[in-house]
Amino acid sequence: MRDIALLVNPTSGRGRAREAARRAARRLRRDGASVTELVGTDGAHALRLAEHAVAAGTDALVACGGDGIMNTALRAAVGTTTPIGLVPAGTGNDYARMLGLHGSEPESAARVVLAGRTGAIDAGRCGEHWFGTVLACGFDAKVNERTNRMSWPRGKWRYNLAVLAELARLRPLDYTLELDGEPWRTSAVLVAIGNGPSYGGGMRICPGSSLVDGWFDVTVIGPVAARRLVRVLPTVYSGGHVAYPQVTTVRARRVSVSTPEVTAYGDGEPLARLPLTAECVPRAVNVLVPEEPR
Repeated sequence: MRDIALLVNPTSGRGRAREAARRAARRLRRDGASVTELVGTDGAHALRLAEHAVAAGTDALVACGGDGIMNTALRAAVGTTTPIGLVPAGTGNDYARMLGLHGSEPESAARVVLAGRTGAIDAGRCGEHWFGTVLACGFDAKVNERTNRMSWPRGKWRYNLAVLAELARLRPLDYTLELDGEPWRTSAVLVAIGNGPSYGGGMRICPGSSLVDGWFDVTVIGPVAARRLVRVLPTVYSGGHVAYPQVTTVRARRVSVSTPEVTAYGDGEPLARLPLTAECVPRAVNVLVPEEPR
């Protein structure tokens, strides 16, 4: 890997990404790589820069930041032979967890890029949109939406306050799902479609999900009171929530989901208002990893 495009979200991780990018670029250049830093003025500009780098033939597109900037890299490289890498510097860092890079220092992540070991992983496609971790379609999506609207506090506290605010408004919604052509109507507070196992900074909402099996794992939490959901949520970090009777897990390659009043979020980013259809695309993108993805 000698020609590397480093895609940076300078605001990610409360500004940590800028310093992480500097350290990673210094290590890459020290080992002889040519590094071009890409910093967009907004998400659309960042995507255009990334797509241009891929079209120009960069050896690798490396995202520096969190799940949002990694989603931009995924969208730019999906369907091409250009591998994407990651220097973790975000808040949630669920891509880093999936790819065996969580907790990696920028220099360590740079060494993974230089080693050039790649693996192909699945990705979820919703029309023109893509996601690599989890598509949130219920209470979780509403928490994400509220978090994005809040300017205070910062970090995990903002997310926690958003959870409390949405718990106060919790009510089940009527969902119409279609799983590989099979219809399913149900009442639920949460529907999560997992290409990977976790979102929200390590919440293993779809704990059995694999990046390389060509399937989504779908988790549905049925009607439940707020006080019960408060007890369930902490167990999501271990995946223990699947033992609760209100939780149903299924697998499918293609999932359609419809309910009013919900905007779906993928990789922590707003994708589209429901209804939508998600398709698991096997081996959709190549990633630079320390070991084979699972």
